[in-house]
Amino acid sequence: MGSYALQGAYFPIESDIDTVERQLPSTSKGKDMQAIVTTGDNDLTLAELGVPVPGPQEVRIAVDAAAVNPVDVQTRRGIYHQLGWIDRSRVVGLGWDVAGRIDAVGDGVGTWSPGTYVVALHDGLDSPTAAYAGYVVVPESAIAAAPTSTDAVGAATLPLNALTAMQALDMLGEPDGRTLLVTGAAGGVGGFALPLAARRGWAVSGLARGEDEEFVRASGALFVSTTPPARTFDAVFDTAALGAQALDAIRDGGRYVGVIPSSGPPAVRGVEVTAVVVHHDGEGLAELVRLVDEGMLAVRTAGTFPLEKALDAHAAFERGGTRGRWVLTVSENARSIP
Repeated sequence: MGSYALQGAYFPIESDIDTVERQLPSTSKGKDMQAIVTTGDNDLTLAELGVPVPGPQEVRIAVDAAAVNPVDVQTRRGIYHQLGWIDRSRVVGLGWDVAGRIDAVGDGVGTWSPGTYVVALHDGLDSPTAAYAGYVVVPESAIAAAPTSTDAVGAATLPLNALTAMQALDMLGEPDGRTLLVTGAAGGVGGFALPLAARRGWAVSGLARGEDEEFVRASGALFVSTTPPARTFDAVFDTAALGAQALDAIRDGGRYVGVIPSSGPPAVRGVEVTAVVVHHDGEGLAELVRLVDEGMLAVRTAGTFPLEKALDAHAAFERGGTRGRWVLTVSENARSIP
């Protein structure tokens, strides 16, 4: 069995797959697709598995591209196994962002048909397979028609990050003349939050590194490069997970929205502390796709790796120093525009 090691991770290439398959549920007959799975022991396995079958109100997507996000790296490292959010004995799939073509539909699906190019959010930590795979099954309510202005690689960077930004802004309510600080303003989530907040009428500022000033200002926000003065903003969307430092920038009685559930800073001075828990939303995703096609939102990619090089993609993500998401290309159509 061939393998290679990277930063303590072990990646079987010609996998002794029986161990993995014993922990995965039955799907269609035969070993018809490749998928990346993990035990949460800093490992990734390239498995040959049966193609999943869509149930009622579900669609199956032939995956063209899947983005690499922090949640995927954290799952591989076993963080969610340790928290008890994933059973320690479970093998799980990786990948929340998917762009591809509908391959099959389950009973009761009336709107979508095979052959349609779509994007979707596969939201779930403990699925046996996910978007790092040849095929993935998602609820009908999770999908939207793919952008026509970008290829699957670009489209795959949209669902998780942009929906997180949109849903966090929903939590903050109408701006009503209020001021908002977005930390990590040039990052995956922050980069979508800035233009979305500006469109909604927020007086928005973005906290980012000096080299990102042009991006922040082009997104319709004021640029902040150092720790903001205390009690300056009505609300903070803390995509950089600064915690107490970000909360200090909020006026008394303001709002703090983080991105890591159950680990926000303690509430003080009447500041409401919450965190966004992203969920699939096909209608919201369709609106985000429209904004991409109209040029109001920009998708950003750092580069691509083929599916079998998923661990290299994780390593590139962990090295940092790039803007945009690394994307796994799963099919030869990844660079085609619908």
